[in-house]
Amino acid sequence: MRPVLFTLGPFAIHTLGFFIALGAVAAILLTTREAERKGLSSERVMDLLLFVLLGGLLGARLGYIVVYAPGYYLANPLEALRFDLGGLSIHGGIAGGLLAALWYTRRHSLPFWTLADAAAPGLILAQAIGRTGCDVFGIPMARPWPWGVSSGGTLLHPAQVYEFLLDYLLFYFLWRRRTRVRFPGQLFLMYVIGFATIRGVVEFFRSKPVLFGPFTVAHAASLAFILAALAAWHRLAATPAPVPVSGADAATGPAWRVALTTLVLAVTSLLSFYFVR
Repeated sequence: MRPVLFTLGPFAIHTLGFFIALGAVAAILLTTREAERKGLSSERVMDLLLFVLLGGLLGARLGYIVVYAPGYYLANPLEALRFDLGGLSIHGGIAGGLLAALWYTRRHSLPFWTLADAAAPGLILAQAIGRTGCDVFGIPMARPWPWGVSSGGTLLHPAQVYEFLLDYLLFYFLWRRRTRVRFPGQLFLMYVIGFATIRGVVEFFRSKPVLFGPFTVAHAASLAFILAALAAWHRLAATPAPVPVSGADAATGPAWRVALTTLVLAVTSLLSFYFVR
């Protein structure tokens, strides 16, 4: 995956930034649609999403700096502002976006868990699209599998492909399930558990600093996400509240249509990954 996708005059459009922006647009469109279906103001949701995007971006950058290269950035603090060079943590991004959402919803007396449910499908879709532009490959392959990626004469696991394909599967599940939740927050917690599980599996194919044995910092973060989500699930399920859903049947649509759309998106990501070089 080449670092620069194309140029517009003096401006270089970086591949990772392009796909992250594309994913963000998709997430905004889906989330505002879901919020309207739940009877929430799309204008207020747009304001919320701006804070979430900012919090997510800052959290992703800070998470990477703290975990992977604190010494370097302490010595070169201005380099922390070089988002164009990469260095983002997905766990940090989710945590940052979540904190921003908590602050905004409390400040404006909005239903946090209802909004979180509305955002869940869009979040995982954004992650799938964004991961398409990632150029951090996995560990060397034990066998020359045809889907491997050659780098420096070594055939590597395309960990990004494994992750975005699993993300698309989770998107399909959440999109079909979103009108059948038992309590506010259930769909979002499914997203958290699903994402953390996916990342935990894919992490075995990535080349990252380990904590012990084959387990990395991302494994620890994923486990923390799962435990926190299970604790929240237990608390929310114990005191269920009515879940307002309007237009459920029309919003869900035929299963084949959702499956076909998801398949087209996955194939598009695959083609983009392997042929945009």
